[in-house]
Amino acid sequence: MTISTQSRRAARPSTLVLLADLGGTFVFALEGALAALGGHLDLFGAMVLAFATALGGGVIRDVLMGFLPPSALRAWTYPATAFVAAAVAFGIDRHVHIPPLLLITLDAAGLALFAVAGTEKALNAGLHPLSSVLLGVITGVGGGTIRDVFLAHVPAILRVDVYATAALFGAVVLVFCRRLGLSAALGATLAAAACFVLRMIAVWQHWQLPGSLAAS
Repeated sequence: MTISTQSRRAARPSTLVLLADLGGTFVFALEGALAALGGHLDLFGAMVLAFATALGGGVIRDVLMGFLPPSALRAWTYPATAFVAAAVAFGIDRHVHIPPLLLITLDAAGLALFAVAGTEKALNAGLHPLSSVLLGVITGVGGGTIRDVFLAHVPAILRVDVYATAALFGAVVLVFCRRLGLSAALGATLAAAACFVLRMIAVWQHWQLPGSLAAS
């Protein structure tokens, strides 16, 4: 199969990838907007941060895969989803106190959805499983990294807790599910659940990477 043929195939994402992408877009945009409002940004700042958080990882993935313009800019549904989520966050924040645990949970959910969507899209394009896993991780952590940079925070992937590792685990689970011949929906569900559960357990138990423990 030629590269151009692969590109045409991946340019038409499956329903599963589209749903995971849009779900991750909404969740990450909501989390990004809430983080922006928590940092005392105005509505415009929340919109910008929601867009960057939700779509940054996917844009990086598509650029690396040679899909130009990226899917996030090719259709109006992605920016619209991000901006709707930002508006929802703005409305909620003005009336309800947002607990930090909710932000962590939303971030873990977005991480899981994007890790699955990115890996699935790469696999559907015919890329090697290792490359697909790496692109899944990039999709999951890219937007959050941009968000943290905009807020002048140390990016989550460089902190001591498990973050990118959770995305890596979910992507690997998806690859193994594909190898075992499980249905696409079941494999994606198991992979997203694996990523989400690992991330939340890591937060709950304060797990750290071995190198960080040695450094402390």
